[in-house]
Amino acid sequence: MRRPGWPSRFWVAVAVVIVKPFAWLLVKKDWRRADRLPRTGGIILATNHLSWVDPFLISHYLYNNGRWPVVLAKSGLFSVPVIGHMLRALRAIPVYRGSAEAVHSLRESEERIAEGACVLFYPEGTCTRDPRFWPMEGKTGAARLALATGAPVIPVAHWGAQEILPYGSKRPRLFPRKTFRALAGEPVDLSKYRGQTIHADVLRDATADIMEAITSLLAELRGEEEPQAPFKKPADN
Repeated sequence: MRRPGWPSRFWVAVAVVIVKPFAWLLVKKDWRRADRLPRTGGIILATNHLSWVDPFLISHYLYNNGRWPVVLAKSGLFSVPVIGHMLRALRAIPVYRGSAEAVHSLRESEERIAEGACVLFYPEGTCTRDPRFWPMEGKTGAARLALATGAPVIPVAHWGAQEILPYGSKRPRLFPRKTFRALAGEPVDLSKYRGQTIHADVLRDATADIMEAITSLLAELRGEEEPQAPFKKPADN
């Protein structure tokens, strides 16, 4: 019997065979406060984005702590032979950017949450462009989903993926082994927005609260003070 929010056992095994050897053998782990991850029920997991490899590493963190990450992936990948089939089988959700179909991603995310899934969101929408790798301003999708469903938003910060594969690079730096750090936080308190009409100001403020939670966790991981304001991604990037 398939667990709520999970793919079939066959496709879980396929994903584990692909990801786990890389994650265990090539990366040292510093995983913290995974006890804060709810083991059951629909949740939104919001995290920072440093590298194209961090979805694999954060997925390993979640899987080893009892949650299957339902990821959102660019719609174009679903048209790629083999990859597209695997994404569908692994229950990934296509993201249609700059299209009238973009709302479908949120609707499908709502359905998965109702099934009890853990939907993995990168509120920044892309890898950070901040020169010091702090999170940028977030997009409002995660906040909109949280307010529409009532699902808890669990912030998770991670650090180290950018040392393995820097943004824009195609050659991973596997040696010496890098350490991947991950830290889960308490659910973001969005109670003050519940019951309000969901409009731009509410979504912007709720998104800022989510990003602040992630940034605060990242500051704890890095042992540094967080910036006073989030980085704004240049319009042409």
